[in-house]
Amino acid sequence: MQQDKIVVGLDIGTTKICALVGRKNEYGKLEILGMGKAVSDGVQRGVVLNIDKTVDAIKRAIRQAEEQSGIDIGVVNVGIAGQHIKSLQHNGSITRPSGDNEITQDDVNRLTADMYRLVTPPGSQIIHVMPQDYKVDFEGGVLDPIGMAGVRLEGNFHIITAQSAAINNINKCVTKAGLAIADLILEPLASSVSVLSDEEKEAGVALIDIGGGTTDLAVFKDGIIRHAAVLPFGGNIITQDIKQGCNVTPNQAEQLKVKFGKAIAEEASDYEIVSIPGLPNRPPKEVSLKNLAYIIEARMSEIIELVYAEIYRMGLHEQLSAGIVLTGGGSQLQNLEQLTEYLTGLDTRIGYPNQHLGKGKIEAVKSPMHATGVGLVLAGYQAQDERIARPGYGEEEMPAYSYQAVAPVAAPVVPSFTPAPPAAVQPAAPTPPEAPKAPKEQKGLKFLGDITRKLKGILIDDFDDKQY
Repeated sequence: MQQDKIVVGLDIGTTKICALVGRKNEYGKLEILGMGKAVSDGVQRGVVLNIDKTVDAIKRAIRQAEEQSGIDIGVVNVGIAGQHIKSLQHNGSITRPSGDNEITQDDVNRLTADMYRLVTPPGSQIIHVMPQDYKVDFEGGVLDPIGMAGVRLEGNFHIITAQSAAINNINKCVTKAGLAIADLILEPLASSVSVLSDEEKEAGVALIDIGGGTTDLAVFKDGIIRHAAVLPFGGNIITQDIKQGCNVTPNQAEQLKVKFGKAIAEEASDYEIVSIPGLPNRPPKEVSLKNLAYIIEARMSEIIELVYAEIYRMGLHEQLSAGIVLTGGGSQLQNLEQLTEYLTGLDTRIGYPNQHLGKGKIEAVKSPMHATGVGLVLAGYQAQDERIARPGYGEEEMPAYSYQAVAPVAAPVVPSFTPAPPAAVQPAAPTPPEAPKAPKEQKGLKFLGDITRKLKGILIDDFDDKQY
């Protein structure tokens, strides 16, 4: 086993913190050597709110993964999510010397590096720059300009930003746990690596990752990501509804959801009743599975409709030939596929991170719950030899992966995973970037806009009245 080919993914979620240690076998499949999990008490809706609790949970998860794999972990790929994630489209260009005949990889890298110099709103910074297409001497629709002759090279880019405070808190937690960050990766992008096929991305597909505190969305078309968003609603809000609607404890509400929950009330029997233990010196409580399904269906319908409204707002609803792929822990609810198809009219399937996994002793990683963790490991392999020097993050290139004992650094860098295949270069002097362009508002949103405003009103009321 070669230590330099070991990659670790650290999924800092709302309900759990999971560390996965993996390596690729001789067939190119990923083998999970160790997995560690710990309850996440310091994270809410994908954002770290308690540093000490999060650090303790990271240490427990890493220790379990080390014991199971026999690997000393020093560097990790970390996922990031939260409502603060924003995405935008931007166009950039560079002018090459007229004596140079062919566009090289260095020219593409220089154009991409310029995008990291864009002026972002105060308190935010760019974490991903993903090329959409290029234009060479005003000839558009070019997917790969390398080797073409031209003087002016333009590119359309999908740019994702995150709050600097959220990034700094993640850095602080990982550093205090004695680790260093190799890459900070948007969680829906990581999940897409593990559960989506190239054919689906080419045809057009929407990935919906339903986690404990957030629901992540990533839309792909023509093999390129077109939109990404994070909604601050997930499985925990359904558990909270069950707790209040059935008057049970949080643990009992979670067990009812997992064991007996259905996303369509009509599929539940009118006569099935579950008896759960009461509080000390109290009689047992009976819960109708029909009423339980009504509670779950109401909240899950709101989440799916809000996600679809986001897809519709970007004008991508008619470009999803491959439909919707559901993943994450919340996707394991019974009948959720049928509910999603009914609400959106799109073909739907559950995404399992199996296609990239080889044989292993840890069968739990094949669950949709671990799609993000597996994707972080796979994304680490993709980015391992594809790093671009980024302005503002230091002039030196990131070192190769090493899992020997490493001392934590004061402020770890946060390089980004990008699907493009660039080589590490020193960026040249930037050209002045254009102002970011807001996405074009799509017509025909009136009927869905009314639904969205009503749903948002309901969910805002929930924030006022409930504790999550």
